[in-house]
Amino acid sequence: MSNTNSLKKIFESIIFASDSPVTVKELSDVFPEIEKKDIRASLKSLEKDWIDINRSFSLENIAEGYQFRTKPTFSEHIVEFNKEIKKFRLSRAALEVLAIIAYKQPVTKVEVEKIRGVDCSGVVNVLLEKRFLEIKGRKDVPGKPFVYGTTDTFLETFSLKSLKDLPTLKEIEKINEDLEQSDTD
Repeated sequence: MSNTNSLKKIFESIIFASDSPVTVKELSDVFPEIEKKDIRASLKSLEKDWIDINRSFSLENIAEGYQFRTKPTFSEHIVEFNKEIKKFRLSRAALEVLAIIAYKQPVTKVEVEKIRGVDCSGVVNVLLEKRFLEIKGRKDVPGKPFVYGTTDTFLETFSLKSLKDLPTLKEIEKINEDLEQSDTD
């Protein structure tokens, strides 16, 4: 592969054709002759190109890979056009369980229930079906319960590059303060 521009076009076409985020490792496996730093540089440049042209979709670094995503501004119109696409909603209980697992993983259902104070079997099953959670193994305690963790689908859905992008407790408290303030205005 010779020039950067053709490399960006190749990566762009691969990402466009992929139904899941394309990682640097995957590209490196396909193109072992290209150094990972050059792949990363090409992807960063491509990401900037898509920002600069300001289209209705963008190239985003999520779930530790790259994927074209429609900008949220246009979601309402897409749903209107295609009634089969439904706005995604999780119940408050599902969000609570998902948050606990995201921050505490790997974690057992019993540990989640201890934090929430209520049974979460049904919610965990729904989150497993939606592929937000997966069984990561078994805990080495009597009964060997399953331990759960989040998936790349979770990262994709919430537009996170990795779990490191989850908000900190201080950021969450600030959001709550802002919401409370806007309720009193």
